[in-house]
Amino acid sequence: MINKFDWHKIANNEKEITVAENGIAVIEILDKKICLTKFQDQWFGFAYKCPHAGGLLANGYIDIIGNIVCPVHRYKFSLKNGRNTSGEGFYMKTYSVELREEGVFVAFEQSSWFNF
Repeated sequence: MINKFDWHKIANNEKEITVAENGIAVIEILDKKICLTKFQDQWFGFAYKCPHAGGLLANGYIDIIGNIVCPVHRYKFSLKNGRNTSGEGFYMKTYSVELREEGVFVAFEQSSWFNF
């Protein structure tokens, strides 16, 4: 299987990203909502809903070591790789974010068995 990434521009610069008081922004792109946050001077993209019970991660918070904490059951997920760090065994979808001269871009993975 080959994984390709389609990069989508979401803002002309990072100042255009509207971040809530909890440090999390919600954007809608390709008919889906995703969350963005800036932690230690790096942007991270992650799922809008918790993979455990569907709690809105946009209503959670970022802890001191860089985990998104779900507001429903307090499950924690790494912003870097989506792994569940509180031990329940779930995995959260993450998205690469790049700051470029042309703007802010988010990557969506496109998988294909036949495109070489």
